[in-house]
Amino acid sequence: MNISVVIPLYNEDESLPPLIEWIHKVMMENQFTYEVVFVDDGSRDKSWSVIEALAQDYPAVRGIRFQRNYGKSAALQKGFEAVTGEVIITMDADLQDSPDEIPELYRLIIEEGYDLVSGWKKKRFDPISKTIPSKFFNYITRVVSGIKLNDFNCGLKSYRKDVVKAIEVYGEMHRYVPLLAKWAGFDKIGEKEVEHRARQYGKSKFGLNRFINGFLDLISIVVVQKYLKKPMHFFGAWGMVFTLIGAADLLYLAAVKILDGELGNRLPAIAFGSVMFISGILLFSTGLLAELIGRNSPYKNQYTIKERLENGETFAEKIPG
Repeated sequence: MNISVVIPLYNEDESLPPLIEWIHKVMMENQFTYEVVFVDDGSRDKSWSVIEALAQDYPAVRGIRFQRNYGKSAALQKGFEAVTGEVIITMDADLQDSPDEIPELYRLIIEEGYDLVSGWKKKRFDPISKTIPSKFFNYITRVVSGIKLNDFNCGLKSYRKDVVKAIEVYGEMHRYVPLLAKWAGFDKIGEKEVEHRARQYGKSKFGLNRFINGFLDLISIVVVQKYLKKPMHFFGAWGMVFTLIGAADLLYLAAVKILDGELGNRLPAIAFGSVMFISGILLFSTGLLAELIGRNSPYKNQYTIKERLENGETFAEKIPG
């Protein structure tokens, strides 16, 4: 199969029929073999019913339905696990991403040898309350990651199949897929300017909480990836710093006591030195425990799926417990 299209969605029932019609038209014109994997992230509207109906008219349509809303990262991860195509395209369901970009995104992977190509919505139709935080977020991510992309969070991307099978997307990490790919060893990452269209149906899911969570996740992913296999390097280093500062403070006070016979009004200095020394020992101990335990949880990518759609038929998924 040439292409797998993964489309995470939440309450987008009106957008889905014109979207699949558009995708099918592009695929037929370019003679691509393809599948479209819709991942319904716990929608409360008729999205799943629409997907079931579309599967009757378009055999390429597959579906995964979550029991509740888990977020875009969870939807992408389950979509990545399900795909079988040589090249994977991700796009949003709101018709703001143009399927006409698919052939060139596919070509860049197959002919130019890119591992990942990220879309860049240079001209956007989003409100300023979304574009300004996005520009700031992208700038910070470029500085921290060293990856020269203008738009990390663009939903329209193409991937070599090996990439999506090698990475894990969880929490709010969908913003950092290029960074995850780079750390997994796929460092040929490109960018293509893509068309951005105004939203026709529904409303944006963007909110201030997603902006804040994005930066918290950036800190998390950088620290975790850098020290994943060597947590002692992080906790141990800070533990040594704290311990040395505390020890130096306490040794100075001990010298004062020996030479002068009294410490005078140095209680705050004693408290500071003691806290720093004990904190250093605790950090060092945490590093040792982290080395022993490890940080990988076998449950971080488990999500409750309610139903699956395969070959036009819906199957109920057994819910654990």
